[in-house]
Amino acid sequence: MNWSPSPSNSLRYGGCTLTGALSVTTQVTDAVTVIHGPAGCTHHNFSLLHATLLENESIPIPRLISSGLDENDIIFGGECALEKILEHALGMHPAPRSVFVLSTCITETIGDDTGSICANEWGVPVLYIPTAGFLGGGFPAGEIQALLKAGDLAELMPASDGSVNLIGEKNLEFEVEENYQEIERILASLGLELNLRFVRNCRTRDLRDLSAGALNILREPCLGVVGERFRDRFGTPFVSSFPAGLEGTLGFIREVGAACGVDTGAAVSDEIAIQEEIISEFEDIRGIGIWFGADIPMPGTDPSAALITSEIAGLLDLSMKRDGVLLPPPLPAPVGSGGLRRMLHRWRRLIHA
Repeated sequence: MNWSPSPSNSLRYGGCTLTGALSVTTQVTDAVTVIHGPAGCTHHNFSLLHATLLENESIPIPRLISSGLDENDIIFGGECALEKILEHALGMHPAPRSVFVLSTCITETIGDDTGSICANEWGVPVLYIPTAGFLGGGFPAGEIQALLKAGDLAELMPASDGSVNLIGEKNLEFEVEENYQEIERILASLGLELNLRFVRNCRTRDLRDLSAGALNILREPCLGVVGERFRDRFGTPFVSSFPAGLEGTLGFIREVGAACGVDTGAAVSDEIAIQEEIISEFEDIRGIGIWFGADIPMPGTDPSAALITSEIAGLLDLSMKRDGVLLPPPLPAPVGSGGLRRMLHRWRRLIHA
């Protein structure tokens, strides 16, 4: 479970397995996602996705449709309804290059054989992802399931030296593109290039190129099972998380460089200079008393938050006081040195408000 860095700490990644999977499958731009279940499951999630994507200045509306089960389907089985909606999906214009079928609590309860229907010959890949939240897990479990299933479309090919994949970007988080740009900046400092954002704004055919990356960088440690699966299948090593904190960013540079056989001396020196510049930029808030409204880390949140708070507080002599300036906690943890700079800008605006 993760928290947004907004002052209200509104929960952005809580939710069921279905929602987590949708955050992945709806990023395949030439695909259609079918939710096999009552229309309400689709309506609720479509509204959530649309509102969140608009907040992230993403205008395209995901192609998301429902099998629309009614009472008769629930009593007698919804497999015919699924076949009918798949025929409809494949007749849409433009025609989808792949279809993802996500199950719901209802269809798993009544025992629909969704996997067998998806395994029929449809002319394009139709991929079944079991996402009934009542079976256990939540948003992260759905995200993992969807990433693994999207990986089934990958083809075995030689890895390209100096080419990196990003795995499991949080498509619903604030600053998702800013976080990507920070990783891209760090990779460029090492002479590395991006092969694939898996899965963000991808076409079906792009997913085939997953194995061409020489290294996979996971968005967060909970995706470790995805990194392990792709390592076992393609031989691709992985780094377990985007960088968090100043020291964490330097460690990330060293780890990525070592995995790709790149000398990191110059990149680390340049990053240290950037970090020193960032700290000097915020000398005007040195010694201020601050408070986050709760202890850091909060239960179930990113453990890097406490490390980052302690690191920045030490560098700027910030003291934790219950009567200090109320600040949004660094949840989820800002990515890289650039993310810390943006966080400190937010803090300074509130301190001087």
